[in-house]
Amino acid sequence: MTRLKADGPIIHDGCQISEAQFGAYTEIGAGSRLSHVVMGDYSYCDRFADIANAEIGKFANIAAFARIGATDHPLDTAACHHFLYRSDDYWDDAEADADFFAHRQSRRASIGHDTWIGAGAMVKPEVTLGHGAVVAAGAIVTRDVAPYTIVAGNPARVLRQRQPERIAERLIALAWWDWPHEALRGALQDFRSLSAEAFLDAYGG
Repeated sequence: MTRLKADGPIIHDGCQISEAQFGAYTEIGAGSRLSHVVMGDYSYCDRFADIANAEIGKFANIAAFARIGATDHPLDTAACHHFLYRSDDYWDDAEADADFFAHRQSRRASIGHDTWIGAGAMVKPEVTLGHGAVVAAGAIVTRDVAPYTIVAGNPARVLRQRQPERIAERLIALAWWDWPHEALRGALQDFRSLSAEAFLDAYGG
């Protein structure tokens, strides 16, 4: 068993990572690719995740082969091929299109705390998943998802609420994801055994 670390991520074999920041107890699954990503404490991605231009909250659960912030090609020009912006790959006297890359990096996806993105799901650029949201395996998310909402399908549609609105609001106010590591340990058995409402009642949420 691999013990997660407080001082940085565990990065498994075959990953490609550039311009990324990781919080405590984070983990990056084998073969994953991350670029221009901030990942909060306790979050992880499983094997072969592809994440670009994204802000990931704390306690995010990102399954294998998920894709977040999938980059787009230009659609209003004569061609959509990447020779337009990766031009230096093709000609010695051409430069990459820095403005295109800057615009792409500015279109950030935002993933809230305590979220779950299922295997093979895709979250498009500039989409926000609220705290507690769940994306079903294989879903394609093209618009914002409200907190504690479960979405599925292509394009993703609301399947049901993960928690009733009144419970969701209390969980967000409690913000247990900001608790210190030892406080989480102290509440571990209650996290395991209590319903969300009973947990809130016990901890003043």
